[in-house]
Amino acid sequence: MTTHLLHRPGGEPRRAEDGSVTRFGVIGCSAFGARTMLPTLRDHPAVALRAVASRDRAKAAAYAERFGCEPVAGYENLLSRDDVDAVYIALPNALHYETARAALESGKHVLAEKPLTTSAGETAELVRLAAARGLVLRENFGFLHHGQHRRVRSMVDEGRIGRLRHLSSSFCFPPLPEDDIRYRPELGGGALLDLGVYPVRAMQFFLGDELTVTGAVLRCDPVSGVDLSGSFVAYSADGVIATGDFGFEHGFGSRYRLWGSTGQLTVERAFTPPPWYTPTLRIVSQDHVEELTLPAEHQFNACVSAFVAAVDAVRTHGHDPHHREWSATAVRTAELIDHIARIAHRIRV
Repeated sequence: MTTHLLHRPGGEPRRAEDGSVTRFGVIGCSAFGARTMLPTLRDHPAVALRAVASRDRAKAAAYAERFGCEPVAGYENLLSRDDVDAVYIALPNALHYETARAALESGKHVLAEKPLTTSAGETAELVRLAAARGLVLRENFGFLHHGQHRRVRSMVDEGRIGRLRHLSSSFCFPPLPEDDIRYRPELGGGALLDLGVYPVRAMQFFLGDELTVTGAVLRCDPVSGVDLSGSFVAYSADGVIATGDFGFEHGFGSRYRLWGSTGQLTVERAFTPPPWYTPTLRIVSQDHVEELTLPAEHQFNACVSAFVAAVDAVRTHGHDPHHREWSATAVRTAELIDHIARIAHRIRV
């Protein structure tokens, strides 16, 4: 059943007759969470944002006041709350696995920042636990919920650029402050886990999960040991070549290009389009250039909507209908990242 819910300014969300509002708690006070996800959760018509937890009581209080929910000191105290159905995890990468596992064991649905964990084994374990508990588990890849990519895929399938030969994708941005957690290996830092997951997931989106990584290079910081940037080469089961570039020592770039036998299709700001941004698809053939402008979309709002729909399906039918499909892809992403890290030639800079 479709539900329509409205927020009253400063108050509780007004529930539909079936009461299907997903009550969220947030674990962690990240900058991205404050900038993007907490406003999205607060304003989503099918979500009630109940609480935000931090190990630092003052930080939790500041975030709670800002977003109109309750502060909680300690992650375990949020997980014990009866008024929380699901948690959004916004912690350093190395803490995702243990926190998501604790949340699932507490009977909470989980939306976790990417990467879901720092290894394929841990990702597979969480997937099994979610299935066993009948809970929704998702990784917060917002770009997968933006309609521009589905439009691109349909154009490729229709032969708009001929037979696909090559996919190249990149996500890079400038250096971070020296104390940023992404420079700390013990917290799961590094460009591969933070940014490399995007070109890997884009490769899966367009080429499927039957992929073989044949080479990789990582530029590593000699002081911290984390990878600052890198590239990989892979190919699909039907012979399409894929390359990916990532890093935080560049000018900003977020794009991919699909190159076919008769033309190319390029998407800029592919992974991080703001809600107001109207994407432009650029199609280039030998004697013709075309630009197609698409409507603006809020990809993280769409991501939360998909998550809530899965939670509603569990409430109504007792299972998440997309768990098997999603989990197979998530585990494969982690396997590909593991393989890139394992075979990479590491350059000390």
